[in-house]
Amino acid sequence: MERDLIINDEQEFKTIVLLEDGKLVEVHKEKKNKEFSVGDIFIGKVKKVMNSLNAAFVDIGYEKDAFLHYNDLGFKFQSVNRFLRNYHQNATDAISEIENITLLPDLNKHGKISEILTPGQKILVQIMKEPISSKGPRITAEISIAGRNLVLLPFSQKVSISQKIKEQEERDRLRQIIRSIKPNNYGIIIRTVAKNRRVSILDEELNELKNKWLQLIQKIAKVDAPALLLSELDQTSALLRDLLNNSFNSITVDSKKTYNEIKDYLNNISPESVKILKYYQGNEGIFEHFGIERQIKTSFGKIVNLKKGAYLIIEKTEALIVIDVNSGNKSSNSKDQQTNAFEVNQMAVDEIARQLRLRDLGGIIVIDLIDMYDQNNRNEIYKRMKAAMQNDRAKHNILPISKFGLMQITRQRIRPEIEIETVEMCPVCEGTGQIQPTAFLVDEIEQTLKNIVQEKKIKFTELRVHPFLYAFFTKGLFSKRLQWSFKYKIHLKVTQNKNFHLLEYEFFDASGQNVQL
Repeated sequence: MERDLIINDEQEFKTIVLLEDGKLVEVHKEKKNKEFSVGDIFIGKVKKVMNSLNAAFVDIGYEKDAFLHYNDLGFKFQSVNRFLRNYHQNATDAISEIENITLLPDLNKHGKISEILTPGQKILVQIMKEPISSKGPRITAEISIAGRNLVLLPFSQKVSISQKIKEQEERDRLRQIIRSIKPNNYGIIIRTVAKNRRVSILDEELNELKNKWLQLIQKIAKVDAPALLLSELDQTSALLRDLLNNSFNSITVDSKKTYNEIKDYLNNISPESVKILKYYQGNEGIFEHFGIERQIKTSFGKIVNLKKGAYLIIEKTEALIVIDVNSGNKSSNSKDQQTNAFEVNQMAVDEIARQLRLRDLGGIIVIDLIDMYDQNNRNEIYKRMKAAMQNDRAKHNILPISKFGLMQITRQRIRPEIEIETVEMCPVCEGTGQIQPTAFLVDEIEQTLKNIVQEKKIKFTELRVHPFLYAFFTKGLFSKRLQWSFKYKIHLKVTQNKNFHLLEYEFFDASGQNVQL
């Protein structure tokens, strides 16, 4: 699988898209100078303790207080809390004693937050979820500082290894290395990319992470709560840190400033990857040049088309997301209904897995698949969905298909979902209505032509369209009309009808009869 990262740096927003084998799978739109991002660490002040929720609301400087549940305090909260109290008394000794203190017992997982926190108390917290809709950020008091190969966990002793590292010999090697270089009272999570890394690289990164933590602690005495102590990397750098590997084919950016920032970052984390970084200077927009704009327009609507006439309908409610799978006018090709249902469901789960990543949909997702009576087919679709979501970095859980033909998925949501407007103002009614994106119409006409060739077995057809579309289909030496004629081995004639509205089209056979499917 080849991956390409394309970055459009505008005045207010930076849009980052990830392609896998040329297909759009992730879109990240980041507002510049954003104050609250996942991973940011704050010193906050407890505003309210809610016994009924076993949670507290903490002021971290956002317009709405952040939400902290008891379960997100972390097992070592008592040790962190004691450290903060001692720090205010003697900052120098507190820093030097991090590795020498005796950690307090783990927090009782069935305890009450009112026994731990009081209003006005200062507390060290990290953002788990950005503000979404009317809700403030969700935070945790279990602090972690992520690097490319390792994640540092202050006030912990555990060493964990990514489950994606399967070889037991390599797992043992990494565990032994980390235990030999790990300072006392610092836990470590070994990330997948650390596989086969030399001890010198891991040791250097561990020291960098530890220094970040110590610099964070030193800031506490200089600021008043609430205050930001450590900011997460910008989204571009965070994506490169988490995703960059040998599968990346290119990283292309249209801003010289961002290009230089990424180049410096790559020199630090992966110098061999600098060669794939490219600066785009074309006359047309970077997304238009690489065909991203068209993929976005055809991927973010309420209706998502699949091959052979099948399609998805994606509906969002306050509580959940519903995805309906429809076979549409898919030709049976002499196959029975169950075989067709199985084939459509296979296409559907592949596209749904992409849509979840693309739109960053989270919460409860219910998929209404086409009914399948064969249990083996149901099991195959379930396995296919699990395989299709293997590359999804968000935590998720997939349930087997129920007797009603429903598949249920829960997916972690840590940022607001991506919403892109895909309708365009209608030129026919001068902006008084809305139509589907014109980029989608070309695919629809081609699919109709393909179905005519396959089902009607004719060698000639006439396509009648609006004059604007006529110009589009016939322009150039190798026009769309010629491309489709060669591709489908048919004599295709395109004519214009000024009485048609922009999106209207019809096919006719050699005798002038309208072709109906």
